[in-house]
Amino acid sequence: MESKPFFSNLKCRECGRLYPKQAIHVCEFDFGPLEAAYDYEEIAKSISRKAIESRPHTMWRYRELLPIDNEPTVGAQVGFTPLVKADRLAKVLGIRELWIKNDTVNYPTLSFKDRVVSVALSRAKELGFQIVACASTGNLANSVAANAAAAGLKSYVLIPSDLEQGKVLGSLIYGTQVIGINGAYDQVNRLCSEIAGKYGWGFVNVNLRPYYAEGSKTMGFEICEQLGWRIPQHTVVPMASGSLLTKIHKAYKEFSQLGIVSDTKFKIHGTQATGCAPISHALKKGTDIVKPVPKPDTIVKSLAIGTPADGYYAIHSMRQTGGSAEDVTDDEVVEGIRMLAEYAGIFAETAGGVTVAGAKKLIQSGHIGADDSAVLCITGHGLKTQEAIVGKCGEARIIAPNIREFEEKVYAADMAASKA
Repeated sequence: MESKPFFSNLKCRECGRLYPKQAIHVCEFDFGPLEAAYDYEEIAKSISRKAIESRPHTMWRYRELLPIDNEPTVGAQVGFTPLVKADRLAKVLGIRELWIKNDTVNYPTLSFKDRVVSVALSRAKELGFQIVACASTGNLANSVAANAAAAGLKSYVLIPSDLEQGKVLGSLIYGTQVIGINGAYDQVNRLCSEIAGKYGWGFVNVNLRPYYAEGSKTMGFEICEQLGWRIPQHTVVPMASGSLLTKIHKAYKEFSQLGIVSDTKFKIHGTQATGCAPISHALKKGTDIVKPVPKPDTIVKSLAIGTPADGYYAIHSMRQTGGSAEDVTDDEVVEGIRMLAEYAGIFAETAGGVTVAGAKKLIQSGHIGADDSAVLCITGHGLKTQEAIVGKCGEARIIAPNIREFEEKVYAADMAASKA
């Protein structure tokens, strides 16, 4: 495919002012967030179902709708994760048809963050950055560390110091500089903004955020393609900053605008953990003013962002599509993890538990109809957050190495239980 820049500028989401394609993320007039703007007329000449289908099975098959000037240099194998039809889980949740967008197997770090990082670091290299960094609740740190290592970039990842060990080790192994901060994510993020301003590093979710965020759209593009080039009736998305939800919404709109899918009605729903649910609470109250949560209190650390940068826009995406929001307790999160594993064979981290448990509530309340079809976005692997389920999913039965003990302690007990 010919290397050609299809994105033209950065554009303020509030006032519409255009900015050059540099490492900037805030409008200097109204402090609105900047996002990538595209030349859709030019894109329409290049992209089509046939063209997409002829390309490698990665997220880069949608190259025209991603904000880099040349071919990707980081994360060439990322994306195109399975869309799994989950009939047994659908029956348990009480819905006619259910699909799981399974980013627990995304390359290389088993979360959807590999999508956003591959775009951000490809753009960082185009802009000449030698040092890249991020503020993270875990998955993003893993992805920046891995992809920077593969690309030969020096990296720093700043995280709350109380993250799950799986996520800490999942960054350290790549040789990155892991900096633990004694504070919540929002304090980490503020420090990163100061460092970016003082030292000029490429922070993927600060000064490179307009490029980074666009990578999330590829999850939406893939869902449409894997459903046979159609937008799902319902999409359920976990919310931290709210960015993933807004970008899946943008993906559906872009495909509709370009005629790649039919312009049909759809609903996007957001889910959060009750211990940090500022977006869900605002939507339920009928306001778009997101009240910060100063001290998140939940096992779902990957979604524990008390001041969500895209909360306002996530609320408007849900409202525009007729969607709803739900929040779930930590016990419900564990139940959601177990249900997804036991009925769909997918082991998700705590954010996945939020999505499944939230979907269950949305179906029970009628916001998602029992006769409808839905896609659940599962964003990270359960191996990253094993602490959340230790002691909550049974334990191994220990026996001696002989058939008599097997028959007495396993076979007989299980047969009796099956007859009960």
